[in-house]
Amino acid sequence: MAPLLIPIELISFLSRPISLSVRLFANMMAGHTMLKVFALFTVSLGVYGFSTVIVNSLLIGFEFLVAFLQAYVFTVLTCLYLNDAIHLHS
Repeated sequence: MAPLLIPIELISFLSRPISLSVRLFANMMAGHTMLKVFALFTVSLGVYGFSTVIVNSLLIGFEFLVAFLQAYVFTVLTCLYLNDAIHLHS
């Protein structure tokens, strides 16, 4: 049974930091892309784009909230992964 479990556990431990990094990158990229799209709406509407300026301001606040939440989740998961690496199956 060990020859089957060892590669599975090794892949599991090596894929955790990669999946955590990809998730963090995707969330950051989504927020930046959303802000850029709404900023382009503001530019294209010209003088009439005041409502999109308000929406942009709200989205920036929302992105700050998401950034703090992602930092918290990143920290908690990193601590859990390090704990699993140090105290393996105890």
